[in-house]
Amino acid sequence: MSKTALPTGNSTSRQPWKRGKLIGPKPPLQPKHVWAIRTRLQLAGRVRDLTLFSLAVDSKLRACDLVRLEVEDVAPHGYALDRATVRQRKTGRPVKFEITEQTRQVIDAFITACTRMPGEYLFAGRGGPGRCLSTRQYARLLSEWVASIGLDPSRFGTHSIRRTKASLIYRRTGNLRAVQFLLGHSKVESRSAISASRSMTPCKSRSTSTSDPRGGAVVLRPISTSGI
Repeated sequence: MSKTALPTGNSTSRQPWKRGKLIGPKPPLQPKHVWAIRTRLQLAGRVRDLTLFSLAVDSKLRACDLVRLEVEDVAPHGYALDRATVRQRKTGRPVKFEITEQTRQVIDAFITACTRMPGEYLFAGRGGPGRCLSTRQYARLLSEWVASIGLDPSRFGTHSIRRTKASLIYRRTGNLRAVQFLLGHSKVESRSAISASRSMTPCKSRSTSTSDPRGGAVVLRPISTSGI
């Protein structure tokens, strides 16, 4: 009986998915980058994109939580709130964030122009108000924003915006627990919190958070993020 030799591998070689790509944590945007992107979007009259970008910087949410924001999460009474609370899909933990005055003005203008109603997604996808913007669409928009100011889109991702304000706060305070709290992590050893802290060297300044000696809880004090 003759034996047929079995193929030992695929006839065509498969290329690794990460060949030629930059992998690892993406760096945060610098304040000058944030202002440059905001200015370009404002001059172009892209209200939706300006709202998405501004809210992404302020909220520090993951892409999956950002695109699923509903009108009532940030503007339940027809105008934007000073602070909002969103339950994260990944951890199930609620996270609070402050909405700056500039972002509130953009949100109000966007809701008025697009006639968004409570119960609808704030950023509707291609399927209409019943479907939210996808994370892929958000990532493509981010690449477009970054490229518009002369940066390499391959060096930045959606987590770059998530870490932008957190890294600025760490630079001013040097408090990793505050970064962990703002990003909504349950463990201080979280990779995102550590990556955000490593992206910027802390400056010597007053701390804006204290720990409760009885339970180790973090109490955040107001901090200025006027740089972005």
